[in-house]
Amino acid sequence: MSENRVEVLTGAVVLAVAAGFLFWAGKGHSFGTAAGSYPLHASFRSVEGVTPGTDVRMAGVKIGTVTDIRLDTKTFFADTAIAINKGVELPDDSQIIVASEGLMGGSFIEILPGGSVDNFAPGDEILDTQGAVSTLGLLMKFVGGGADKPKDATGTDAGTTPGVPQ
Repeated sequence: MSENRVEVLTGAVVLAVAAGFLFWAGKGHSFGTAAGSYPLHASFRSVEGVTPGTDVRMAGVKIGTVTDIRLDTKTFFADTAIAINKGVELPDDSQIIVASEGLMGGSFIEILPGGSVDNFAPGDEILDTQGAVSTLGLLMKFVGGGADKPKDATGTDAGTTPGVPQ
């Protein structure tokens, strides 16, 4: 009978530690819309690397989180919902971009504040957006040395004179 109590007690401790870990992980990633925040929306051409829970930063400081991403089937843009911490007022001409922490780093949303005296209200849409830049695509352009230059009707690079070295 003593062994059963030890097993039950051990199981209870394991469940308590697991519940504590889940609480800590959820709090650290700010899942859902926090009570001390207000929603904004933005549409991006690409949100590569961004998922719900991704940081929203300004000047490198976390000011919110991404709460939802959905594909708009009419525009084929990614409609993104973000929650901004209360007390952070964003000018209504601010720009929102998908940024990367480096070549191997993760993506995050960065807000570049504008200079307007009017601020976004809860539920407003940020219109000035810039989607994710594909690192692989940039690398291929760099390695290819401009192999994708447009060609004119004669098959020569557009903007060059045939037979004249560039």
